[in-house]
Amino acid sequence: MKKILLLIVLVSMYQLTPAQQIKKMKMNELLKMIDTSSTPLVVNFWASWCTPCIHEIPWFEKNVAAMADKKVKLILVSIDFPGEYPKNIAAFAKKNGYHSEIIWLNETDADEFCPKVDKSWQGAIPVTLMVNNQKKYKQFFNQQLPEPRLIQELQKLVQ
Repeated sequence: MKKILLLIVLVSMYQLTPAQQIKKMKMNELLKMIDTSSTPLVVNFWASWCTPCIHEIPWFEKNVAAMADKKVKLILVSIDFPGEYPKNIAAFAKKNGYHSEIIWLNETDADEFCPKVDKSWQGAIPVTLMVNNQKKYKQFFNQQLPEPRLIQELQKLVQ
């Protein structure tokens, strides 16, 4: 009887735990969200097949979480291929323990969407955009950010 009760409790808990929801957005929607944010944002563009991306995401999640008192928000923007959305991206995020908001960028023409983020972006990933609209701060990083550099840049974002 105890085993059955435990099984019922575990199944109930599993069903109540929300699955990672992957939002689908066009670039103009994402830019509007960034431009109207009232909190500092870290927007990291990545893909599940990008080793440097996967390497840096845990640094982003850990260090942004450490700044909870500054209300910094991390958004992970997947540029995975359309066939990966949503199931494979969600499974990948779950497997890697990602907790941040994930958006799948519903765009296929990098020549069109990359310059909307920053004119210097040629399409390589990972790249990161840090924005603090309250302080008129905007910085684009066209490379992987090693953790010590990430920490420095997060401090600039909230100063």
